[in-house]
Amino acid sequence: MQFNIAVLPGDGIGVDVCTEAVKVLRTVGKKYGHEFKLKEGLVGGIAIDETGEPLPKETLKICRISQAVMLGAVGGTKWDDPNAKTRPENGLLELRKKMGLFANLRPVKVFPMLINGTNLKPEIIDGVDFIFIRELTGGLYFGKPKKRWETAGGRKAVDSMLYSEQEIDRIVRVGFELARTRGKKLISVDKANVLESSRLWRTVAMEVAGDYPDVEIEHMLVDACAMRIIQNPKYLDVLVTENTFGDILTDEASMLAGSMGMLASASLAGVPQEGKAIPGLYEPIHGSAPRRAGLDMANPIAMILSTAMMLRYSLCLNEEAKAVEDAVESVLNHGYRTYDIMDEGKTKVGTARMGDLISKAIEEK
Repeated sequence: MQFNIAVLPGDGIGVDVCTEAVKVLRTVGKKYGHEFKLKEGLVGGIAIDETGEPLPKETLKICRISQAVMLGAVGGTKWDDPNAKTRPENGLLELRKKMGLFANLRPVKVFPMLINGTNLKPEIIDGVDFIFIRELTGGLYFGKPKKRWETAGGRKAVDSMLYSEQEIDRIVRVGFELARTRGKKLISVDKANVLESSRLWRTVAMEVAGDYPDVEIEHMLVDACAMRIIQNPKYLDVLVTENTFGDILTDEASMLAGSMGMLASASLAGVPQEGKAIPGLYEPIHGSAPRRAGLDMANPIAMILSTAMMLRYSLCLNEEAKAVEDAVESVLNHGYRTYDIMDEGKTKVGTARMGDLISKAIEEK
């Protein structure tokens, strides 16, 4: 089979981890008889430097004619001027919006061989396996008004957390559909005791629940959820929340897995269903870490696991996706670690070596 894939390495270690994910993808193609036609595009800081825009029209065109998009990371200290007219992150936000990628899936799974490599007690995190569904194209990041201005009393700024009934309905349905395939329980995370947008969120979630009588719904305040992630993460299974809350909570949850370098994500334009290909963008949840760029240090596992999600959701290649996931687990079982997940008695490897080892594990499967 032949597939068209857009590859957007972006900035910093995005280039490093994308290189290894492409290596793994080519190994999958060779082993299973697929041809992955890859076309690179610019996004983020490097796109600003070369074109003046964080998302050039040519990049958007490449993404729209592809079946899926692989993205490394955007941003860095070079472009961090708060007074800049445009920022690298604007390119990613615009890409999500223009491709209709409203549902961000972020699995949080603790690999058994890594439970001693985190800051939490092993008995707390052993067996943790849950997933966040984050609304991706609404809320504070997109709501209007969004501006900064001068007054006689000093500078002011405003961001608007704006949500429509339709935006909430469609993301909550993604949560219910995924809950049906897992433990049949959905936790909807909001701040309904304070925010009007969260009160609408909870109201719509309760209405949608009527269409899913087989799934139990629980409403949890975002601050309580932040505590539960650390206190008793095994209580969690499927969670759905708005854009900003999801961004913060999933970064917190990455520490359960030992590193942000272990968490993948999929941004989808629909509800994931068995045998149905959905356009999507696949990226690790971590940032660009510019100080480690090009040093063969970055952990590529999150990007490689994001590639496995791409194989499953956008290309309907379930066997191949499982092969990638099994290869990651096999390499970790054999004691290989990048610096961020290094533990006593294990073998420390760099970015390229980790990619080589995972590719070899796929070949030998």
